[in-house]
Amino acid sequence: MTVSAGIGYALVALGPSLSIFISVISKKPFLILTVLSSTLLWLISLIVLSGIWRGFLPLSTTAWWPYAILILSSIAFQEGLRLFFWKIYKRLEDILDAFADRVSKPHLFLTDKMLIALAGGLGHGVAHAVFFCISLLTPAFGPATYFVDRCSQVPFFLLSALIGLAFVTIHTFSMVIAFNGYAEGNKVDQYFVPIVHFVAGAVTMVNLAPGGCTVGIPLLYFVTFLTLIHCGRMAWRRLTENSIRLSNS
Repeated sequence: MTVSAGIGYALVALGPSLSIFISVISKKPFLILTVLSSTLLWLISLIVLSGIWRGFLPLSTTAWWPYAILILSSIAFQEGLRLFFWKIYKRLEDILDAFADRVSKPHLFLTDKMLIALAGGLGHGVAHAVFFCISLLTPAFGPATYFVDRCSQVPFFLLSALIGLAFVTIHTFSMVIAFNGYAEGNKVDQYFVPIVHFVAGAVTMVNLAPGGCTVGIPLLYFVTFLTLIHCGRMAWRRLTENSIRLSNS
């Protein structure tokens, strides 16, 4: 049963991402390349961050502020990298549009741009899950499970998988929101993403308190659903506006 449990934990963290990849991403080679390049970029960024913070370890087990500084600095670095990723994508989009003009083909459709953002976000989410969740699941395939004193109600591996799933979802759909915000110059979307990222990271600190996971996990999933709702409303608005504009042209 331990092998089944280990596979189950991995599917909890990455099952929805696998479904998105198979049903949407795998149909277009360019999206596959986007996922792979995004995953590599974010893994490198996380490795760089871990190398920087390695000199400050171990952190205090009683004070909370070192963890707050770690989370804040890591999120600031990743949000700066998100903007850098957008600029790379924008240059690539301009190149593709110029090539389309030369061969008398249409530019990228709005749905194409959203799918590229989704693929980039999926790469970010998968990198986060691999780094913070999947890498911890190896012992889950052993003869027993593991609990921590501060959250004795839930197995540690299940807790990691649930947190991994939440962050995969947040990162995947936050990229769609961010790309739309950058493209439209929409300050709400531009600020929404780093704020949600920081709040989600800060909520995980609740798990440091005894029994905190019973509060921290529901709060994290509230942030997750808020991200999904905002992304859904934004996508519906953009697609509706685009449909009206095309019908009037």
